[in-house]
Amino acid sequence: MRQCWKKPARLLLCLGLLAGAAGVAHAAPEPAEGTTEVLFTPWDDAEGALVKLIQEARHSIRVQIFLFTSRPLARALVAAHQRGVKVEVLADREMVEKGENSQIPALHVAGIPVWLEVRYASAHNKVLLVDAEQGGAVATGSYNYTYSAQARNAENILILRAAPKVIGAYLFNWKRHRLDAVPFSDNVGDKP
Repeated sequence: MRQCWKKPARLLLCLGLLAGAAGVAHAAPEPAEGTTEVLFTPWDDAEGALVKLIQEARHSIRVQIFLFTSRPLARALVAAHQRGVKVEVLADREMVEKGENSQIPALHVAGIPVWLEVRYASAHNKVLLVDAEQGGAVATGSYNYTYSAQARNAENILILRAAPKVIGAYLFNWKRHRLDAVPFSDNVGDKP
C-alpha cells in the first residue's frame, strides 16, 4: 500500500480497497453456497480443470502465480485474451528471471498485462480468478502452473464457484499485490 499516496488515481483505488477490506476481514460465515471442486495431482487432471475454467471466462481472468511453465495454460490464457476477456497476470520476479521455460514472456508478447512481484522473498500465491466481479470462480492451492505439478508432484487445487465473499477476498488480495508489483519488461533482469 506504500505506493497509494504517490498518485491521485492510486489513492482512490487504495481507499476503495481499504473500505472493502473492512467487510472482508470481519465477514460473518456465509451459508453454504456455490460449488467446490477438489483435485489432487498426480491422480486428477488439475491442469485440464484450470484450462476449462479459463475457457469458461467471459469478462476477466486474474492470475497470481509463483512458477509458470505450462504451455497449455499459457495457450488458454492467450486464447481468452484474443476473444476479448481481460487477462492480467502477477508473477514472482525471481522465478521469471530463473525460469528458462517461463511462459510469462510469451504472455507479455501476446499483449497480456504482466506485473512482477518484487516486495517478498517469495510471491508464492497460486491463484486464478475468473469473472470475479460477477461471482465467478477462484482456483487456489499448492499447484504451480508446471508439468511437474501435474505429473510428478503431490499437489492440490480447490476451485470455488459462486462464493462471492471468498472470491471477493481473493480479488481484494490480488489488487493489493498488484499495487506493489512492477510492470514486466523485455529486460526482466534490469532493476526497476
